[in-house]
Amino acid sequence: MGQNSKIEWTHHTFNPWWGCVKVSPACKHCYAETWAQRLGLELWGGDDTQRRFFSDHHWREPLRWEAEARRAGERRRVFCASMADVFEDRADLIDQRARLWPLIEQTPSLDWLLLTKRPENVRASVPWGKAWPRNLWLGTTVEDMKYAQMRIPLIVDMPAAVRFVSCEPLLGVLKLKRWLRPPGKPRGINWVIAGGESGHHSRPMNPLWVEGLRDQCLAAGVPFHFKQWGHWGPASPADRRAVMSVEMPGRNGRPVRLFKLGKNVTGRMLNGRTWDGVPTLVES
Repeated sequence: MGQNSKIEWTHHTFNPWWGCVKVSPACKHCYAETWAQRLGLELWGGDDTQRRFFSDHHWREPLRWEAEARRAGERRRVFCASMADVFEDRADLIDQRARLWPLIEQTPSLDWLLLTKRPENVRASVPWGKAWPRNLWLGTTVEDMKYAQMRIPLIVDMPAAVRFVSCEPLLGVLKLKRWLRPPGKPRGINWVIAGGESGHHSRPMNPLWVEGLRDQCLAAGVPFHFKQWGHWGPASPADRRAVMSVEMPGRNGRPVRLFKLGKNVTGRMLNGRTWDGVPTLVES
């Protein structure tokens, strides 16, 4: 697990451990919890629930990715962590986090994407002061405006090479203009990822929400990545069998209908094209 990730915006995934606690509406249908349960693992919950830890072999994998990236003369992105939150506050995770920081420093050809729903814990958890490694990108999940206002102000000033938000699942209108800054600029959000929820119990995403987010990014010169529609999409059921459909408010008061088709059918086209924006940084 890890190399050649199926997540569209990264090359690899690395998990220092598995397991977490749900903290906001985005967590309601957590894919990571569902995946762990399929393997017979109960890892979601507080201090009375164990986390799954890994061997030295697992921890050496990023060193191999670093060597491959150097040979190719390319930078590679590593999403950390898809099955956990690096900044979860638990005593048994302190040593695991302490093992992660030197690994990031030892792999300068890998850009480490640390995504958290707990940005309030970041400063107390990292070992660096004002000079963070140039290959550390820090992101937070913002599913609606309430959590944007709670979480984004906690990361906009942090000295990460890139500060980003993951709006997946996108559950409402987001107005991020005040925080958006082009890559390389201080104070602000330099990258936006958006997507709908997948899975049988997923919640539909109004096309207006994601189109509005894309337009804000274009106006601000911020890379925008549309990951997926998820289980629901604005596709015509004329030649596809939709299990069910739902109507949501559209432009000028006209309703828009979404169809429950599954993410492999709904795809990731937005207004006729894919949006694969990723920050490109110029070495100083």
